Amino acid sequence: MAATQGTRRSSGGSDFEYLTPIGFSYYASASSLSGAFYQTLLNRCWRRSGTLLYRPNQRESCCPHYTIRLDSNEFKPSRTQRQTANRFNKFVLGDSYIKESARLHPRSKAEAKKRDNEYVLADRIHEAEYDRLATPPEPAHKLVVTLEEDNFTEEKFAVYSNYQQVVHKDPPEDRTKRGFKRFLCSSPLRREKYVGPDGRVRQLGSYHQCYRLDGKLVAIGVLDLLPDCVSSVYFLYDESIHMHYPGKLGALHEISLAHEKGYRWWYAGFYIHSCPKMRYKIDYAPQNVLDPVSLKWNPLDEEMLTLLDQKPFVSLFLEQQLKSKAGEPDSEGLDSVSKRPVPLQKGSEDEEGEDDSDTSLFLSRMPGIAPLAEMKYLNLDNIAIRVSLTGPLYTTSALVAWERTRVDQWPGIKAAVAELVAALGIDCVDVLCVDLTRAS
Repeated sequence: MAATQGTRRSSGGSDFEYLTPIGFSYYASASSLSGAFYQTLLNRCWRRSGTLLYRPNQRESCCPHYTIRLDSNEFKPSRTQRQTANRFNKFVLGDSYIKESARLHPRSKAEAKKRDNEYVLADRIHEAEYDRLATPPEPAHKLVVTLEEDNFTEEKFAVYSNYQQVVHKDPPEDRTKRGFKRFLCSSPLRREKYVGPDGRVRQLGSYHQCYRLDGKLVAIGVLDLLPDCVSSVYFLYDESIHMHYPGKLGALHEISLAHEKGYRWWYAGFYIHSCPKMRYKIDYAPQNVLDPVSLKWNPLDEEMLTLLDQKPFVSLFLEQQLKSKAGEPDSEGLDSVSKRPVPLQKGSEDEEGEDDSDTSLFLSRMPGIAPLAEMKYLNLDNIAIRVSLTGPLYTTSALVAWERTRVDQWPGIKAAVAELVAALGIDCVDVLCVDLTRAS
């Protein structure tokens, strides 16, 4: 959810340029990110849209965004999900192929028994893909699923334009090639190979999982492949396959990819409990939800869903604190009776009517960030900075105004850098590069 009270533009990290609408989200623009670092950010409530990274302020939002993930190794498709995959496979293969193939390429008794008694997603989800079929005979339709680089093509843009028009009712002026490139083709993630603890080599970076039916591109899953997860950025499809529930099929393919290639976790994006259109995400289980305060994972179970029904901002960490303190106000600023945020005391510069974007992030009450008191003792002097596109890198201590300012003096360069580090995590100081060439 984008903030409505305006933005503040400054510098950012790892060639970052960040925008900071205080009330609802903290924004940062990145030109280069490693997969490992972005995975760390995902586990701290961040997400990306193109090169724009954003971290929501769940405590202050009317519809808090929660990070969720699914363990693909534990996933068992529901009956409805199995039926969706089976019906689509039957449509692709056709009755004639199924009968003739069974005659020409019969399964052994052991194979047939296993298939009847066990639903293996990695087998069933690929069952109708052309490169997996025994031919002849030829299937009714030719299904090809490929993992491709996230570059722009006219073919991809046609699917995007159709999807935005039919599903989201976007007018022509909103369905532009520039918007498609910026949203779904411009990724700051570096494409590289990663060798996991299990010795398996995994691809990292941003990719398009493309689904072609009889040679026509009919769906695209925009994915970020990270050391330990497949992160779903967006899924779009052509109206011609709407009746086959492509969203469900795409989710099953992505979960299977996470399992087959050893990524394990599938991140389905933010979950917004108050948004009915988001409820489908919890149909894929078992899900975990990231606690916005402790940044620890908890089961997204009935207990959590019940709490979300009762109030918009939920942290199990704070809930446990509230129980243990037996009615005393907790240290995070929550009133133990109403469980609503306690208003902060503001100075004269923050009186009602002033733009919140001129207020320090440390007054935003964003959960899970390092407090100002901690930032005062953190050494920020050696963070890399870029002041020209071709020149060498410097450190923050080389800035003229650096020594004359403090982290609690907003606005100011040291305060801005402290905000960024607090939002990203204090362990980022050694890998951060602040790009002042993009500041305005």
